[in-house]
Amino acid sequence: MFYSEPCKYSIRLIAKLKSLDTKNVLDFNLINKAIYWAKKYHGNQKRKSGEPYYTHPLEVAYMISDHKLKTDVIVASILHDIIEDTEVTVEMIEGTFGQRIAEMVDMLTRDRPDGTKLTIEEVINNAYKKADKEVLLIKLIDRLHNIQTIGSLSAKKIEKTITETLANFIASSMYLGLLEIESQLTESCMYYDSKQKNKPYKKKSIFSFNDHTSPLLSLIS
Repeated sequence: MFYSEPCKYSIRLIAKLKSLDTKNVLDFNLINKAIYWAKKYHGNQKRKSGEPYYTHPLEVAYMISDHKLKTDVIVASILHDIIEDTEVTVEMIEGTFGQRIAEMVDMLTRDRPDGTKLTIEEVINNAYKKADKEVLLIKLIDRLHNIQTIGSLSAKKIEKTITETLANFIASSMYLGLLEIESQLTESCMYYDSKQKNKPYKKKSIFSFNDHTSPLLSLIS
């Protein structure tokens, strides 16, 4: 595989970034290097849909550019799974991409050096504690893309993803003031829950509630 060769996902991403970058704030050399790393190190890994795994982080970067046009955030979104799923280390990322990007990718990594694995809730809570809205944004868009593409997962995994999303990510989207993402996450959860239960899907959106978990979870109970 020629990792440096453009693919439809990288072409689409770079074209969008160039169209948005009217003030020339993005470092395209670093972004292209991140794309190369994603392709090289994720290699032949596949998503459940059969697509190359690297298409997922490239799509996350594409989606995140609507909310944050910043090189560090774009690069970290492209590399967000690379420590967890490949032999790449925090030190390798810091040596090539710098301390801030390495820090963000490390915070997004559930598998820890001591052999433990953080829960989704722990990853999110750690970002809250550090008031790191950029890490929260990447995790949120990562989940949005994942839930929009869960159709090829098992019924058990879909149910777990829906419950996890309602319990953890709705509050994050509202904390960041991204109500359109809150709506998209909620609609996706309701759609796949209805599909799981062979029930008619009724479109609904939830924008205000006191407890960010129980009212939403009650919708799929």
